[in-house]
Amino acid sequence: MNEFGPHHERDEEAVPAGAPARQTHRYAEESVGSTDTAAYDTRAWGSRPGDAAGPPFFGAPAYQGYPPGSRPNRTSHGAGFTAGILAAALFVGGVAGVGGAAGYNALTSDSEVQTSSVVQSKDLPAKPGSVEAVANSVLPSVVKINVQGPQGAGSGSGVILTSSGQILTNYHVVQVAQGGGNLSVGFNDGSTAPAKIVGTDPLTDLAIIEAQGVSGLKPATIGRSGSLDVGQPVVAIGSPFGLQSTVTSGIVSALHRPVSVGGQGNGIDTAYPAIQTDAAINPGNSGGPLVNMQGQVVGINSSIRTASSSIDGEGGSIGLGFAIPIDQTLPIVDQLRAGQTPTHARLGVSVTDASSNDGLLTGAGIAKVSAGSAAAQAGLQRGDIVVKVDNQPVQDSSSLVATIRGHRPGDTVTLTVLRGGKQIKVQASLDSDKGAPAS
Repeated sequence: MNEFGPHHERDEEAVPAGAPARQTHRYAEESVGSTDTAAYDTRAWGSRPGDAAGPPFFGAPAYQGYPPGSRPNRTSHGAGFTAGILAAALFVGGVAGVGGAAGYNALTSDSEVQTSSVVQSKDLPAKPGSVEAVANSVLPSVVKINVQGPQGAGSGSGVILTSSGQILTNYHVVQVAQGGGNLSVGFNDGSTAPAKIVGTDPLTDLAIIEAQGVSGLKPATIGRSGSLDVGQPVVAIGSPFGLQSTVTSGIVSALHRPVSVGGQGNGIDTAYPAIQTDAAINPGNSGGPLVNMQGQVVGINSSIRTASSSIDGEGGSIGLGFAIPIDQTLPIVDQLRAGQTPTHARLGVSVTDASSNDGLLTGAGIAKVSAGSAAAQAGLQRGDIVVKVDNQPVQDSSSLVATIRGHRPGDTVTLTVLRGGKQIKVQASLDSDKGAPAS
């Protein structure tokens, strides 16, 4: 059962038989975490030669070719067969080369033989609206964040908010530095500075840090995620696998994609209505910006879907990356910068995955309605199935959680509810969790 305040815990036994399998997402970061296998593949371990004692970095690139133990075995029969093919190919190629050269010389004179020439190409200015122009504009506003803590070390990315050093990133990037860890920031010009945590919000996976002793930084330009369209080109910038100032491009693949990622280590699942993109996002991109072709930040890259099912696998981009919409982050950012405890929208129900009797509709089933909550005032009842919030379909309990968390306390939403085989509409004015997400 999911406690849907904004706190959301999944009771797998409450999922009815035949319900769709829950998608697995991985944080797009290169930081350490528990090696315990969980329902969500949020921490996969790799190794990087030369690391200090303690948990290793995740996702070290396999520059040496085949990983240890994975090089294919070659039998003597296979080796001889391959060598035979290679020798035959070299022989045939040699004959063809000699014959071809002789034929060419017989048909042409020395004066007709031409050689290649070197042309001096010009370094043309970037065209407005090109990936090159976006990169030139945004790179100075993106940083690499290096993290060390009692549980290990890692790295991620961040977006400069102020010229004095305030930086927006993901909570899971800096999480390991809480309680005695260290942070440092690497800038695009190659300089570095120590940093401290200003505030964190595990529920929305956001954090503000501040670089120390810096000035004159270039803040990023903030856009609007609400103006995005599916198919629109976007650019992602960050430090995948520690490779600072990496630029990738793609399109907006989907909007309002419900994403739920567990494994924060605090009993709280992160859920948000994501921007889905096929721009390559890998571990280490977390906290970096997703920008439009005007160079405006429209999302914070946070998680990826991975094809790797092994806790030891090096899952990377398969074209399914997810960013937190910037419109949803700004209210939290303002509260964190002001030193306040962030607040979140709350409907006040516990939910499970559910479907209609004929199986044609799926949604979030209401298992419990909290007294005095927004849900109670709207008239929601135990047994109702929420299938839509405003115009956004709700496929399951996680979808409802993510969609509600995309709103702010005080927002009014229209819920389409399946009750007794009929669809009805109710309006709810969302509560606030008042900074206590577990309530």
